[in-house]
Amino acid sequence: MPAYFQRPENALKRANEFLEVGKKQPALDVLYDVIKSKKHRTWQKIHEPIMLKYLELCVDLRKSHLAKEGLYQYKNICQQVNIKSLEDVVRAYLKLAEEKTETAKGESQQMVLDIEDLDNIQTPESVLLSAVSGEDTQDRTDRLLLTPWVKFLWESYRQCLDLLRNNSKVERLYHDIAQQAFKFCLQYTRKAEFRKLCDNLRMHLGQIQRHHNQSTAINLNNPESQSMHLETRLVQLDSAISMELWQEAFKAVEDIHGLFALSKKPPKPQLMANYYNKVSTVFWKSGNALFHACTLHRLYHLSREMRKNLTQEEMQRMSTRVLLATLSIPITPERTDIAHLLDMDGIIVEKHRRLATLLGLQSPPTRQSLINDMVRFNLLQYVVAEVKELYNWLEVDFHPLKLCGRVTKVLNWVRDQAEKESDLQHYVPHLQNNTILRLLQQVAQIYQSIEFSRLASLVPFVDTFQLERSIVDAARHCDLQVRIDHTSRTLSFGSDLNYSTKEDSPVGPFLQNMPSEQIRNQLTAMSSSLAKAIQVIKPASILQEHEEQSQQAITAYLKNARKEHQRILARRQTIEERKERLESLNIQREKEELEQREAELQKVRKAEEERLRQEAKEREKERIMQEHEQIKKKTVRERLEQIKKTELGAKAFKDIDIEDLEELDPDFIMAKQVEQLEKEKKELQERLKNQEKKIDYFERSKRLEEIPLIKKAYEEQRIKDMELWELQEEERISNMKMERDKALEHKQRMSRMIEDKENFLSKIKAARSFIYEEKLEQFQERLVEERKKRLEERKKQRKEDRRKAFYHQKEEEAQRIHEEQLKKEREERERLEQEQREEEEREYQDRLRKLEEQERKQRARQQEIEERERRKEEERRAPEEKPSKVTHKSCVKCGSWRRGGEDRREECKDEREAPPRPRDQDRDGGEKSTWRSDKDKENPRRTKTEMDDDGWTTVRR
Repeated sequence: MPAYFQRPENALKRANEFLEVGKKQPALDVLYDVIKSKKHRTWQKIHEPIMLKYLELCVDLRKSHLAKEGLYQYKNICQQVNIKSLEDVVRAYLKLAEEKTETAKGESQQMVLDIEDLDNIQTPESVLLSAVSGEDTQDRTDRLLLTPWVKFLWESYRQCLDLLRNNSKVERLYHDIAQQAFKFCLQYTRKAEFRKLCDNLRMHLGQIQRHHNQSTAINLNNPESQSMHLETRLVQLDSAISMELWQEAFKAVEDIHGLFALSKKPPKPQLMANYYNKVSTVFWKSGNALFHACTLHRLYHLSREMRKNLTQEEMQRMSTRVLLATLSIPITPERTDIAHLLDMDGIIVEKHRRLATLLGLQSPPTRQSLINDMVRFNLLQYVVAEVKELYNWLEVDFHPLKLCGRVTKVLNWVRDQAEKESDLQHYVPHLQNNTILRLLQQVAQIYQSIEFSRLASLVPFVDTFQLERSIVDAARHCDLQVRIDHTSRTLSFGSDLNYSTKEDSPVGPFLQNMPSEQIRNQLTAMSSSLAKAIQVIKPASILQEHEEQSQQAITAYLKNARKEHQRILARRQTIEERKERLESLNIQREKEELEQREAELQKVRKAEEERLRQEAKEREKERIMQEHEQIKKKTVRERLEQIKKTELGAKAFKDIDIEDLEELDPDFIMAKQVEQLEKEKKELQERLKNQEKKIDYFERSKRLEEIPLIKKAYEEQRIKDMELWELQEEERISNMKMERDKALEHKQRMSRMIEDKENFLSKIKAARSFIYEEKLEQFQERLVEERKKRLEERKKQRKEDRRKAFYHQKEEEAQRIHEEQLKKEREERERLEQEQREEEEREYQDRLRKLEEQERKQRARQQEIEERERRKEEERRAPEEKPSKVTHKSCVKCGSWRRGGEDRREECKDEREAPPRPRDQDRDGGEKSTWRSDKDKENPRRTKTEMDDDGWTTVRR
């Protein structure tokens, strides 16, 4: 943290100053330093506004990871002091994120995102699709506006749930955020995020059960905690049903049942009624009509027992729905051929037991058991009058000729109630299927054969195709012996006497058995008929025999009465003992369940101990690693001392202390050691090179010896392959000859049937010609009508197309005129810019010519000065004059030489005449420019360039 933030108030003030000038990122960094600092771990009142401002900046900049870190730090600060502040901060953070998302949604025209997973927005498939699709500007704008905010809001919900999990102090806030997250998934139709949210909540519940020993852990035995969890799971179930995610809905049902099992008290009736209502919807959508009806039975009984203000209208509506749902259960469960082959009975039974457990049942229900319960509790008296007789028509009365007509009236009444009772509409197809099956069962008991058209007239609510399919399904699944003869268009029932249905046939209205079923009881019927004949033939002897048998029975009873009484008492004692044994078994089972729970708790405790042991082991490992580091440093120190004692080490590290050697780069020390081993490496490389040459020579000689052997083996294999190919070719030719002979024989045999085939075809064509001509006339009439209709539509379409083309052409003409006007304006602007550039270029050329003229004059003056200096020098060196001691110095500015005896204050002529030297560039601007005269540039050998500390360049000759 910066040193000048000794108090959090100063950081908040500095952040506000940054915000006033529009710098959000520096303000966020300042607040982050305060929150992360260890100096401010004690909660103060100023922490809350700092945290609110920090989260506001995170939302504005969409920095979800920084918001997550800040929330975790703030939780550590205020968890033990003021947990209410944490709740206020979290609610404010989510409110800001929701407001930003709603604003982006209002600015965007896109209501639902077309992205499957917000955590993985740019998938390879989406990139390829965007490259080839015609995406307009509005689509890109919507995606850039709405998608980032929706993703940010989803990450905010997930981070807050992870922050508040398994904390009893903020349990209410946790469940409120979970319900808000479900509403978010519903609002934006986020199915992938809904699945992840359900998985996270399930994982959090598992962590609560595992880590229940923590100081702030949630106690699931608390009724208030259980009610909040159940409320959240019911919202989850309702959301899954609304989004039609039935797999997640079933998982939510299992979670709710698990929470019911954890509770020691029975749940509230309102909660159970809501649960049964939603579970019935899930079962119906999964195609399980049996458990759907069973759930409605449970809901009906619960409402009758617990609701005191239940009105007669509500009772009628519930009873009617229960009746229709029960009668809609398939009479026999449909099983595919694959299920028969795989023998999936055990799997189905286990699945039904699992579903029955969700409803609190000991055993799975059946259709007949639900119907018996419905009759036993006298549910039919509350059903509306229009549907009341449906049970008798389908399950009691035997009247196949009027069955479908009566059921059709009920189904029509149900369809008419679509506005009032929309829940009853989906039972109609199932009731129709069950009606068809009951009709087939009753017709099979009356008729041995019936025409298909006659049967179709009895079923007015389905077509012939559906009726035929229902007959086939009945023969497959219901063991109904029926056969369809398509040549005579009739149905035969029970004609195969060698086959009989199963004894556990579906229960329903019964009149008599079919012939195939009567064959099973043939011997029993013969025995009863013979007994009746004997009674008719010898009545007196039979009566006397019956009296003798009665006397013998009375004598035997009197003889064994005491024993029978003792046996009955013993049986009662056995029954009592069996009851006691069952009670003991129940007690033992409860004890085993308790022991199992204790074992699970012990397992959890062991897991916690194992975790603590693992943490201790990790700490011990870290300590050992630190000790190893110290030992390593000590070893390195000793090794460096040994290296320094050697002759080469003493020379290499002569001026370096041993303390400095420890801080040196290991690569540097290693390089010093490598220098000592270079000679040995060179010798080793020489030996390896000689060995390589030797191995290379040996391998080459070995391969030269292998070449003739490989050629010989190749020739032998080629001869064998040739012989094998010839043998296979001969066999193939012989097989083809045999096949041709068989084909010719088959052709001769089949040629005798050609005449019969032609006769058969001619008969069929003659019989079908009249039907064909009639249908052809109908087709021609429909064709003429359809052609007139399409011509009229095409005429209207052509008019519409011409109108659209006219307006489109008009718009294009206006667009073209506008574009031409813009083009003229652009060309005029470019022309003016071109003229301005040409004018600037001319001015630049004029200035350049003037500068060149000035520079030429300057060079001429320099030449004159140099010539004058040269003549003076020659005059001084004349032989008649005595040489005098003079010193020559170079002028710093013009580079010319002058004697030391001259006046130093004399100004250089070049300084008076030459133009001023250009200034250096600004120090912050970059490099400095240098200046040299043109004469120095022309004579580089005569000049010497020097640069002073300020960057000036001096030219000396």
